[in-house]
Amino acid sequence: MSPAERTADSGLAKSLMPVPDPNPDVFDREWPLRVGDIDRAGRLRLDAACRHIQDIGQDQLREMGHEETHPLWIVRRTMVDLIRPIEFQDMLRMRRWCSGTSNRWCEMRVRIDGVRGRGLIESEAFWININRETQGPARISDDFMEDLQRTTNINRLRWKSYLSAGARQDANEIRDFPIRVSDIDLFDHVNNSVYWKVVEEFLAPYPELLEAPLRVTIEHDAPVAFGDKLEILLHVYPPGSTDKFGPELTDRTVRTLTYVVGDEIKALAAIFPL
Repeated sequence: MSPAERTADSGLAKSLMPVPDPNPDVFDREWPLRVGDIDRAGRLRLDAACRHIQDIGQDQLREMGHEETHPLWIVRRTMVDLIRPIEFQDMLRMRRWCSGTSNRWCEMRVRIDGVRGRGLIESEAFWININRETQGPARISDDFMEDLQRTTNINRLRWKSYLSAGARQDANEIRDFPIRVSDIDLFDHVNNSVYWKVVEEFLAPYPELLEAPLRVTIEHDAPVAFGDKLEILLHVYPPGSTDKFGPELTDRTVRTLTYVVGDEIKALAAIFPL
């Protein structure tokens, strides 16, 4: 494998695994796009899309028969490619499959197609299996692992962060993001989909980004709890200003969001056109 090919398989510019279709082990479901999922223009919002990504994961876990033995998972990173907006009154076709495994975590791909239109969202998430008692990573059972590996030959998946925090002193903007009780989930911290509401807030002044292919990646470093004073630090890196995101991204503007509570980094996001 050449250095260029290795780069394409890791980092912010990585290539996502195509859907192995037809394949009986790709979980395939449809449901309608509803009013609560869209913005003022009728587009499926990113936070709603990520909520659907969580929902189909739970549905697949139940259908595979592993919901009782592996009930708790946390997401470490989610990468979402908005290829073409999915619009109101469309039907969502969601396909989910495993693209990489290790003993305690896996990467799961979800492709969301607008059945009636041409809308398309691709995603990949790094999920960690959690032990109910210790709240730490837990080994995935052999039978579950066998099921996951039917769609991938990657079995030594490792965690590597793609993002680094931006500093408060050189931020282009600092904004408060109040936490509501309805944002808190079973783990007693802010649910993954809420972080994508922050992305929607910062994308609102740039509707042109939502019309063209766009990649957004969020990595979670530490949980945000109810009562935390969450601040978002925005940094904008124009084309040619840095190579910190890899050589493939030096030709475009990259925006980053650093989610902080005081001096503690909670999450990181990167936004750029594909």
